Amino acid sequence: MKIATFNIQNLFHRDRSYLVNPYDKYRNEWLIEIDFLMDKPVKTNGDNDRLRELIFILGMDNSLQLPYAVLRRKAGFLFLKGMNYSKELKAGELTDWNGWIALQNYPLEHRAVENKARVIAEVNPDILILQEIEDRASLTEFNEGFLPKFNCKPFDYTFVVQGNDKRGQEIGLLTRSGIEILSVRSHSYYYKIKRESIFNKDLLEYEIRSAKGNIIYILATHLQEQTEDKDISDNIREEQTKRIAEVYKQLYAKGKKHIAIVGTLNAVSYCYSLSPLLIKTNLKDITKHQTFHVDVDRGVGAGYHSLGAYRMGVNIKQKDYLLLSPDLFNTVQSSGLNRKGIWPEKQPMWSYFPSINKKNQAASEHPAIWGILDF
Repeated sequence: MKIATFNIQNLFHRDRSYLVNPYDKYRNEWLIEIDFLMDKPVKTNGDNDRLRELIFILGMDNSLQLPYAVLRRKAGFLFLKGMNYSKELKAGELTDWNGWIALQNYPLEHRAVENKARVIAEVNPDILILQEIEDRASLTEFNEGFLPKFNCKPFDYTFVVQGNDKRGQEIGLLTRSGIEILSVRSHSYYYKIKRESIFNKDLLEYEIRSAKGNIIYILATHLQEQTEDKDISDNIREEQTKRIAEVYKQLYAKGKKHIAIVGTLNAVSYCYSLSPLLIKTNLKDITKHQTFHVDVDRGVGAGYHSLGAYRMGVNIKQKDYLLLSPDLFNTVQSSGLNRKGIWPEKQPMWSYFPSINKKNQAASEHPAIWGILDF
């Protein structure tokens, strides 16, 4: 049985908040200019126009930052209404449909979508856990419409549970025939004292029966990403890993010895925020298995081990993990990492798909990690 985890960074559309702002280097100057204009006792029309321009560029104008608009049928006509607005815009006279429209996102390059499918086709697992997908409809379309283009049979089952993030950051599970999903449990409802969820995305617990009839428990998660305030990010992430460790230990204490924790933990292994999982449990990182294989960097970087990298000659910072309980780790027959869908912006270089000619054609900034288990 082959299991893989891959942060695919969305399938077709991505939230605009993830776009790199090309104007960041001017941010401080513009903030100073805003303060200057705001302090003027009398503002000209030019001053007001400039303020509106700066507020728009810096993203301070949140009047249109709504995740959805509502489509309503009224008197036989279709109207588009923003969630907090009274003004209704009538659809064209030839339209005849109702539903939701996702806003505040941008379409991914078509070649990038194909490269996402190339990565999955090359790994070709029996169980695949994806991070950062829009929804189940998108996952179904991708599974049935794109994987066959690269000689990869579509997965027989797809499963998505919506988590706490509203930006299309869901976790998806895909399985082949013979792999049975027995139960799914979300841990997104665990709260802090202030009634804020511990998991800003989700922690999903899958109970799965392999083709051999064995039971494996998979905890799939996507933890707090790093922000400008590193201490706050690390503290949030540590609280999340503490809860995951509790769930893991509870399962293990009940005799459920075959457990995998997969997903984007968003920190390198030596970060204290991951210590509840990597140090205070008996979990083992599959990248430390003797069979773990990945194409090393070419050129001078091949023998170098940068800080936080997966291993020597694989110099991308580790953010994604496939952690196994000791009993499951002992069943590993082969394992590896596929980073052919990542665009190498600078040296060291690695092998990537010829179809990637620039950054926005990359499948993802994350590799796919896999393991073959005798299970």
